[in-house]
Amino acid sequence: MASKTIRSMKPGGSGRIVGLAEGDQAYRQRLLSMGATPGTHFEVLRVAPLGDPYEIRLRGFTLSLRKHESDMLIVESLEETQV
Repeated sequence: MASKTIRSMKPGGSGRIVGLAEGDQAYRQRLLSMGATPGTHFEVLRVAPLGDPYEIRLRGFTLSLRKHESDMLIVESLEETQV
């Protein structure tokens, strides 16, 4: 399976976090502490008109991520796995 990011998803889509990409260790740790851990299911709520930020819901709260932040999350779309 090719790795994807939240950027490849549309509002209303849902997915599962499968891992975190290489990058700033402090920010990776921050994402993990906010509950963005592998196996976590999420829903894309909104994408700003210019594509930044993305708003997702996971673990009962809403999280807004800038493009470069959302690229740290490697995800799989649940819509594709149900086909």
